[in-house]
Amino acid sequence: MKCVPASCLIAHDEGMNEGKSIFSQLIDFLPDREFRRCVARYRGDRYTKKLSCWEQFLAMAFAQLAYRESLRDIEACLGAIGPKLYHMGFGSAVARSTLADANEDRDWRIFADFAQVLIRAAVKLYADDATGIKDVRD
Repeated sequence: MKCVPASCLIAHDEGMNEGKSIFSQLIDFLPDREFRRCVARYRGDRYTKKLSCWEQFLAMAFAQLAYRESLRDIEACLGAIGPKLYHMGFGSAVARSTLADANEDRDWRIFADFAQVLIRAAVKLYADDATGIKDVRD
C-alpha cells in the first residue's frame, strides 16, 4: 500500500481555495445532518468528554485518505498538523488512547448507517452512469 504524506491533504496555496485544506473541502461534501441523525439514533455522543463521534469519523477518514496504518501513526500525523486541526474540524489534538477507546466502545452501527447514507447517495449520483455501480440495499 502506498504511503501518502499527510501534508498532501493540506492545501499549500492559500489563494486558490480560500485557505481550506483539501481534507476540509472533501468533508464539506458529506451530509453532516445525516451523520448527526445516525449519532442520535444510537446515542453515540452520550457520556462523551473529549472525542465526539464526528471527530472520530474525521480521524478515521483522515487515516484512510492519508494511508495511515496504526493509531500511533494517526496520532503522529494529526499532531504534526498542529494548529490546522481546528480548520479540519477537530476541537483539539487526538490522543491515541482516546481514539482507541472510541473505536472500541462506540456503537459501530452509527458508522454503518452513515455508510449506507453515502452509498445511497453514490447510487443516485451514478444511476445513469456507465461505471457499473450497483444498487446496494440495507
